[in-house]
Amino acid sequence: MIYKKDANFPYPVLSGRTNSYTENHFELDVNVNENVDYYYITISYEIESAFINNLIRNKKAELILIIQSKDNKFYRLAQGQEMVKIHKSRLSLGNRTSIQLHIQAKEQIPFALNEDLNDFYQQFKEEIQVPKFGLLGYSNVVIFDGSMKKPYDIFEKRLDEHLKSDIKIELGQETIIIHYKKEAYQFNHLSNSKILNNPYIYAGLTKALHTFIVNNSVDGDVDIDEIEEPSGALDLKLYHLMKSKKVTELNFDNVDEVIYSISDRIIEKYTTTLGEMVSHGN
Repeated sequence: MIYKKDANFPYPVLSGRTNSYTENHFELDVNVNENVDYYYITISYEIESAFINNLIRNKKAELILIIQSKDNKFYRLAQGQEMVKIHKSRLSLGNRTSIQLHIQAKEQIPFALNEDLNDFYQQFKEEIQVPKFGLLGYSNVVIFDGSMKKPYDIFEKRLDEHLKSDIKIELGQETIIIHYKKEAYQFNHLSNSKILNNPYIYAGLTKALHTFIVNNSVDGDVDIDEIEEPSGALDLKLYHLMKSKKVTELNFDNVDEVIYSISDRIIEKYTTTLGEMVSHGN
C-alpha cells in the first residue's frame, strides 16, 4: 500500500513525514517515458540515514517501487537499479497514479547500532527488532496523470477569430488556455515569440492562482504544506509546481510573489527581449 498520510508503527520508520530519525530525508523523483508497448519508469532518490543506506548496501534491506493506479503493483529493485520497464498490458497509468518507494527488511534488523534515531528512541534502541519483511522506510508520493503527455505543461494556445475581445484567458480542466483573436497577436512571425507572450502567461497564472485559492481555502489563505492534494488536474499541476519551487503560502496579497517564484523570470526576459528589439530597430 501507499502511505499518503502519517502512519503509526510499533518501531521507528524513516520518512520525511515523521521525526523518528534525526536525518529523515527520503525523497523520490520519477520520470515516465513510453513507447507503443512499454512504460519506462526512471527513478532517483535520496536517503539521508547512514544506517538505512548501509543496510541497503549490505543487502539486508531492499527497495520496492509501489505503483497505485487501478490496483497496486510492486517491483523489487536490484541494487543500483534506476529504471523499471513495464509492459503496458501489465500496468495502466491512469488518472492520479501514485508512485512511492519503500524500504523493506530482508532479514530481522536489530536497531542497537542505529545512531540516526532521535533522542526518544536512543533510550531503548537495543530492544528494537524489525522483523523480516518489515517496513523500514517510505518516501514521498509522486503523482503521475497518465492522460497527460507532459504532466506539468500548464499553458495552451488557441486561435478564435470570433472572440469579442483581442485576448481571452480561460481555465480548462488541465491547462490555462490563451485564446487569440488574431494570429498576429501570438508574434509567431518573430523568432522570440515565446518570450513576447510572457505578459499573457503572467495574466493566466494570476487568474489560475486566484481560482486555486478559492478552490483550496475557506479564508483566502492556503498553506501549501498542509492542504490535501487538489483533485482538479490544473490545480494539481499548480500545487506540485509550487511545492517544487518551495512556495509554502498562497493568498490574494502574495500572488505576484508566488508567480515570481514559480516562473522563470518571465517579466525580466520580456523586458530584456523588448529592449533588444528596440535597440536593433525591430
